[in-house]
Amino acid sequence: MGSDFGVAPWVIRGPNGPEGFGIDLINMVARKMGYRSVDVEDINFSGLFPALFSSRINIMVNPLNITQDRSERLLFSEPIFATGNGFIVLKGQKISGQADLRGKVLAVNRGTLSDTWATVNHDRYGFSVQRYETFPDSVLAVMTGRAFTALNEIPTTVYAASRNPLIEVGYKDFDGRNFGYAFRKDDVELRNRTEMAIECLKQEGALGRLYTKWYGAPPSKDNPLMTIYPGFGPPGFSGYDPAPHSVQCH
Repeated sequence: MGSDFGVAPWVIRGPNGPEGFGIDLINMVARKMGYRSVDVEDINFSGLFPALFSSRINIMVNPLNITQDRSERLLFSEPIFATGNGFIVLKGQKISGQADLRGKVLAVNRGTLSDTWATVNHDRYGFSVQRYETFPDSVLAVMTGRAFTALNEIPTTVYAASRNPLIEVGYKDFDGRNFGYAFRKDDVELRNRTEMAIECLKQEGALGRLYTKWYGAPPSKDNPLMTIYPGFGPPGFSGYDPAPHSVQCH
């Protein structure tokens, strides 16, 4: 498995190794699949795709947005987490929407969907972009005045702000995006076995309880954490298999 360990609370570096929502989740999935343990490598986000394509890792367990472009190159599991754009600012700074970014500097984690969003929209909204290798580095840019805001996934920014009194989430843009696990295109059997385990955990309510543990509040009833999707993969994206199956839990 591979993930960027700098995306709290999905994966954080604990005193005894990696911990967080994503680590608990993949360990629960692995046990459902019959494995005693998993090996999760710490890989910067920009290096995760080469690691997967070269077979250095088998599954990308990072909080990865499911997009149409990515689904042409990757095989995704069904959605497991809802997200959107979160903008971190210094405590007391004001931002009410993208229009407030004009003339400002926006920091992003290189290679993420936040980076893609910034690349597409910097001319439209009139901001400049600074790219960093890790999310904490982008937050530090805000704290030291090098950037006005740091953009990342809403859950990641909310958690970061809850742990640092100097920053807050100035604006949240919920846009219907979802996270999923990513596999190589030819790993259909592994994707399906993994998704079956995920569906079992959803059915048992385990993912909802795990979210409450790490994010401090229960998920909404329509959250992907609580929703079992028909077929295998994300409906509407490349690689989706609509064939019905029953959830078989062990």
